[in-house]
Amino acid sequence: MIRLKGMTWNHPRGYDPMVACSKIWAERTGVVIDWEKRSLQDFESFPVEELARAYDLIVIDHPHVGQITDEGCLVPLDVPGREQERAALASGSVGESYPSYAWRGHQWGFPIDAATQVLAWRPDLIAAPPATWDEVVALAREGRVLLPLRAPHSLMCLFTLAGNLGAPCMVEGDRMIDEVAGARVWDMLRELADLVDPACSGFDPIAVFEEMAKPGSQIACAPLIYGYVNYAIPGFRPNLIRFADIPVAGGAGPIGSALGGTGIAVSAFSAERDAAIDFAYWVASGDVQRGPFAAAGGQAGHAVAWEDAAVNAATSGFYRDTRATLEGAWVRPRHNGYMEFQEAAAQRITTGLAAREAAGPVIADVNRLFRESF
Repeated sequence: MIRLKGMTWNHPRGYDPMVACSKIWAERTGVVIDWEKRSLQDFESFPVEELARAYDLIVIDHPHVGQITDEGCLVPLDVPGREQERAALASGSVGESYPSYAWRGHQWGFPIDAATQVLAWRPDLIAAPPATWDEVVALAREGRVLLPLRAPHSLMCLFTLAGNLGAPCMVEGDRMIDEVAGARVWDMLRELADLVDPACSGFDPIAVFEEMAKPGSQIACAPLIYGYVNYAIPGFRPNLIRFADIPVAGGAGPIGSALGGTGIAVSAFSAERDAAIDFAYWVASGDVQRGPFAAAGGQAGHAVAWEDAAVNAATSGFYRDTRATLEGAWVRPRHNGYMEFQEAAAQRITTGLAAREAAGPVIADVNRLFRESF
């Protein structure tokens, strides 16, 4: 019997579908996969090389690919003889999810979870999701908005607003964001940060959703937040949360959101590479994503699940209602050094918002940190 170890992140969305799918895989193939989990904060920042030395299968973020390529800690998944399967996975990409794991001519992961910043709202508290940034600000003035501003999410909010205004942050060069566009984005972000609960500086998306879903909560909206399908499933929490496209600040619709999601990757140090690769192909495939993966509370990464009527019916239309934002999402930089930049820049933004700093020093620091990341 082959036994593999896998690492994912500590939330029902990240853990439950991997366990459920692995049970089916063990029954079919005899290959057993034991899954462990890390906190969301650890998941976003823990060194992939250390995980690769301890696990056969790892769930990763796409911005890690530059680092893992240089470190040689993952095995490319574009193995000979499986071109048709990869073509099917590529054609099922939601937005740039599949190509976001491609780097230097190889595919380092397959998307198993597609996500980006979208809008979350309580249908029992407001009649419809706010469609514009001005509507969001008006709700915030009534004390009915939360925003996750714990690192790295403060930086993700800056990325999304810049992209939506038609000034997406650069993925190479000597600065992350143009100073004029940066000042405009900063003013918008700071205005909203001033209106929400100061505790938001310590909130990640899960913390925001838990606050929104509490009995008696009057929080009606989180305008820029990574979608979590579980909260759109009736009965998951006391109050249902629905999801919609991001509120537009620019004139080109719900574009520019900072792409998230996760991919399945295989350790270069695994003694059972072939078995691990076989599982990666299977769990990322359309039928599995639409079937047991989604049924176990996973947030599917394949388009056939996003388009499936039954999957949408079970999740209050989550996939249908956010698809446009996913298709227009922006891929973050992925060079070796980006992850350190992401953490440092996000901390700088979170601190700057809490201190109500002017745009100039903060944007200058973000650009300096970006230059230093190369």
